[in-house]
Amino acid sequence: MQVQAKAKYMRISPSKVRKVAHVVKGRPVEAGMNMLRFMPQKAAEMVYKVVQSALANVEAQTSMNVDSLVIQNILVDQGPTLKRFRPRAQGRVGRILKRTSHITVVLDEASGK
Repeated sequence: MQVQAKAKYMRISPSKVRKVAHVVKGRPVEAGMNMLRFMPQKAAEMVYKVVQSALANVEAQTSMNVDSLVIQNILVDQGPTLKRFRPRAQGRVGRILKRTSHITVVLDEASGK
């Protein structure tokens, strides 16, 4: 049985979050959370909170063994982009795109090997 948690409209570029998510995908939850805790990236803290939320969902909704959980998948989708403008030379405008992300973490029990 899969359990998931989502964080929407996070103010960080999806490409930055994907780099962090790729590192912990497929790892046991405890090992993944330890890795995220000590990564210097801003995205690591955001992903850590979503994994923590998914873990809380497991404890609240199911009777799955928390020690055998694996981060099965982390999906990072692009949210709406905030468009801002910066004045440039000779009356022109420079466009600034402030990107947002939707982060989805899927936890599942490890397959018996």
